[in-house]
Parts: sequence; C-alpha cells; structure tokens
Amino acid sequence: MTNTASSFPTAISVAEARARIVALAAARPLPAERVALDAAYGRVLAHDVRGDDDVPAYANSAMDGYALRGADLPAEGERTFALVGARLAGDGRPAAVGEGECLRITTGAPLPAGADTVVIKENVRLEGAGVIVAAGETAGANVRPAGEDYRAGEFAFAAGTVLTPARVGVLASFGLVNVAVARAPRAVVLTTGDEVVAPGMPLEYGQVYNSNRASLAGLLRGAGAQLVRHEHVRDDPAALEDALRRAARDADLVVTSGGVSAGEADFMPALIARVGRVDFWKVRIRPGMPMLVGEIGTALVCALPGNPVSGMATFLTLVTPALAALAGRSDDVSPWYARVAVPIVKNHRRAEYQRARRESRRDGSVWVTPFPRQGSGVLRSVAEADCLIVLPEETASLAVGDIVEFLPLPGQ
Repeated sequence: MTNTASSFPTAISVAEARARIVALAAARPLPAERVALDAAYGRVLAHDVRGDDDVPAYANSAMDGYALRGADLPAEGERTFALVGARLAGDGRPAAVGEGECLRITTGAPLPAGADTVVIKENVRLEGAGVIVAAGETAGANVRPAGEDYRAGEFAFAAGTVLTPARVGVLASFGLVNVAVARAPRAVVLTTGDEVVAPGMPLEYGQVYNSNRASLAGLLRGAGAQLVRHEHVRDDPAALEDALRRAARDADLVVTSGGVSAGEADFMPALIARVGRVDFWKVRIRPGMPMLVGEIGTALVCALPGNPVSGMATFLTLVTPALAALAGRSDDVSPWYARVAVPIVKNHRRAEYQRARRESRRDGSVWVTPFPRQGSGVLRSVAEADCLIVLPEETASLAVGDIVEFLPLPGQ
C-alpha cells in the first residue's frame, strides 16, 4: 500500500483536493447504529424514512370554537345552533353533530362526526343554550384534516439527511422512539513538535503552548465526530510511526498537526507513504499549503500544518467536507456571498482564505472586512473573526463593493 514521492500529485488546486478527499471518505461509509430520538440531533440518517400512519391521524380543530356542518352556515343574517356538548383535546369519546347543531371544541380536539367546520369562539354570540352564528363564515374553516402533515406511507426524509430539531420532531410525530443513523466518525488527533508544551506546564524559552489540540478537538466535535483521544508526539520518526499505526487502528479519521512540510523535522510525508498511502501532498491554498491526505489501513489521514491558523483553515476547507462524506451526508451547503468593504490585493497564485468579520446593513446587503493581520500564526484573528473570505486563485484584486464568497466560522 506504500507509495513514493513521485507517485502522488502535489501542489493541486483546492477544488481538486476537495474532490479527492471527499471521494476517499465516501468510499468508506460508516456503519449504522440506532439511537434514541433525544440523542439524534445532528446525526445523519442511515435509511430513508416514511410515516406508517397519517399525521395527524384524525381531523381536528385548529382553533377554540364551535364545530358544525359547513352546509348549515347562514348565507345572510344569522342562524342559531343548538349546543349539544363539548370536546377537549385528548377526548376520544364518540361525538356527533346533526343539522343545526354545534359542539364546543378546543384546539387539537378531534372533530365530531358530521362536522367539517369550526367557527372561532370570538365570532359567535351565546344566548341560553343557543350559539348564534352570523353570515360570512367559511365552510371547512379552522379544521386540520387527517394527514395534513404526512399521509400514511408518504416519503419524509432520505438517507444522508442531517437531523435538525424539527426533523427529529417529525420522527417523534411518527411515533418513533429511536432511529438508524450513521455511526459518528471516530477521530484521533496527533499533535507534534518538540517545541510544543501542554497548557499548565512550565513554558521555557523557545516553546509554545499546544493550542492546536483544543482547536482541532473543537472543530472535530462541531463537525459531528467522536474524539477517541489526543496524543502529543515528539519529533522522532519511530515514535511518530508508532502513533500513526495505533491511531489508524482506532479511528476512521486521523488528524495530525505539524511535521508535514519539507523541513528537517517534517517526517510525516515519508512516514505516511511508508506505512500507508499518500493521495496528495500540498494544496494551492493560503494559509495551509503543506497539507497532506492519505490512508493507513482503513483510516483516512489528514496531515495539517502546525501553524494554528493554517490548521484551522485547511480543516474547514477540506476536512469538514470529508467528515460529511464519511457520515453519508447528502445535503449540499449553499455558498455565502457578500461585498468587500475595503480593497483587497492578492499577490500570489493560490486560493486564499482571509479572516474577516461581516455586517448586515439596513438595505439588506452583507459586507465583509478582512483583518489587517493575516499571518498563519495569528490565532487571535480567528478568534475575533466570524468568517473566512474566499479569494480564488485567479483573483488578483477586489474593489470596494465587489462580490466575494465567504465561509461562516463554526458557532458564528
């Protein structure tokens, strides 16, 4: 399964990189598992879903009022209806209305036999045992027919649909207590670097705290993955190889941080090629060009740059769609567009993802303003940003008001 540096593409476009990583992920779909509806939010349906019965199962009142026959409504003047009873929501006892009769009813209560109309209580006048209805009411009004939401056997959701709160609510309305979903992708994070120290430890000169561990763990959880564990590995080929092999046995996705460029301590490209297979190395993206994608055993491996911003940018651009494909997600994410609030000049031929903030103006337009400091180590700008502006390879400059695509950052 190994390959050499000459047997895989390098310096590919973002579009090609995304297509390749999504294809790799889609080729290893995750097995299904059943979870309770309370735990189904954000999960991905493993099978198509249809309702077995009508929802609602019976015609019911949409308002508090009086149920009667629409044919009995007066065309002019008024008519007095005989009040023959009352029905509250949840009352399933037999009830019926005949000609000239009505039944007091509350919202959600089953419509009595013979009735097809509800006149709201604000539109009637009570006199003794009679209910007076004036002309102008509409036959069939204020009634929810059986199957108004879903008919028995009607298609509801396709496999690959992400379960939102409303969709989980629909499943509950079908009477389901659990649902088959794709198992959450299992991920292991390997951070590397002799200069990297865990937060809480003494920081010596020349060392930095490990921010990538926390950032990548949050990104993985936000994308629906289960974080199996995190390891920090020193810049030693034998230790890195051992960590890679163990991670690949335990995870569907291995995300590494650092050691992926071409420096003396950048061992990841050669190691992944030896113990597995490299699909591509280096992407025409800024920040994050050294990113590598490959496979070890059945695990997909995404080796990200160690610079904090580069790691986050490549994760959002390439790893997030791979996780969606692993879970079998079928929904396409529509692109977001805005106008740039300041001129932008790009003096290179790579796609660039700039940290920015967006604002909605009173005329309905959305504008984005990039941060002046775009260095790949400036994590503060990501923390203060709410989106990434997408500058394609061919874009050299943008004037104020030009349209640009942007990616909302997680949680924004």
